[in-house]
Amino acid sequence: MRISTTGMLSLLIGTLISASLQAGMQLQTEEHRVRIEVVAEGLHHPWSIAFLPSGDQLITEREGRLRLLHNDQLHPDPITGVPEVAATGQGGLLDVALHPDYENNQLIYLSYSDATDEGLTTRVLRARLQDHALHEVVTIFEALPRSSGGRHFGGRMVFDQAGFLYLSVGDRGDMQRAQQGRDHAGSIIRLHDDGSVPADNPFVDDAEVHDEIYTLGNRNPQGITLHPDTGDVWSSEHGPRGGDEINRIQAGLNYGWPEVTQGVNYIGTEITPHSEQPGMESPLLHWTPSIAPSGITFYTGDEFPAWQGQLLNGALKDRLISRVSVTYVQGEYHLQEEERFLQGFGQRIRDIRQSPDGILWLLTDETRGQVVRLRPAND
Repeated sequence: MRISTTGMLSLLIGTLISASLQAGMQLQTEEHRVRIEVVAEGLHHPWSIAFLPSGDQLITEREGRLRLLHNDQLHPDPITGVPEVAATGQGGLLDVALHPDYENNQLIYLSYSDATDEGLTTRVLRARLQDHALHEVVTIFEALPRSSGGRHFGGRMVFDQAGFLYLSVGDRGDMQRAQQGRDHAGSIIRLHDDGSVPADNPFVDDAEVHDEIYTLGNRNPQGITLHPDTGDVWSSEHGPRGGDEINRIQAGLNYGWPEVTQGVNYIGTEITPHSEQPGMESPLLHWTPSIAPSGITFYTGDEFPAWQGQLLNGALKDRLISRVSVTYVQGEYHLQEEERFLQGFGQRIRDIRQSPDGILWLLTDETRGQVVRLRPAND
């Protein structure tokens, strides 16, 4: 393959920018100058990060390891007690979340893909973390039915302000499952902290829909977070070719997949002629073409004051952070993408989280993935 002089120059510039950023270069965004610090590297497809009250961090690696980061040093040994995961395709060890009362009960939650003779599915376990090991491990949820294929496990989790646990489950690569109520695929699940079903879940009295289901018609949500003012659950969702979405998750709503979408099949053929329909919730924002949004967080800290109240989205395909402004006018949310940055880093951004001190942390979805910290550059 012949590469033009311009192409070679662009490739060289991109390589130099990437190397400089990874070495700790500062980056000028529209609102803030940011210092990029690589805290740890050599992790195999890190997927999620959670912040312990001690100041340490828990990190999942997709192939099945739960790691501890202490004083910016990665503990050499994985935490023991994690069950075997099905690290196939997009599956493996996925999200990690702390119980809202973790300081008193040391309970953590892991989502992961699991395999049996009946196929693959998304599971959630609860365990007590003590002495670098998981104890009292119990499965609290399993998406049914199982199926073959290694796509669209979902797996993102968040506890809301009332202590309910939300879990995303992808459509498992079979789009019609997202509209089938007796199928957990393609939905957002809502549970008590022990896995039992809340009495006020929207479909508890509907024999045609599983009790655990909170919303339907979700293709593959890969980010989930809480709005800092309302406490509502928001998610980012992968579209097909186009039609990536940001959604506000509301009880009992149908988010339309695959009956409505802004996207098309990967080969360019039409999925549906409808981008909206009555009775199906439209996204607050969509990306077409796709960026493949991953982890999301509302920024609420003081380190980057111009970003307060805005939504920061990691991206896998476009390898960047998308900054989205969120305003609420006359009962409606209005979202506007304001900026894309970090493209020069050149890595798939799997997760983005705000630590308790207002610093932003990223995970890169690579075979030698990194833990990256974004600080304000004050010099």
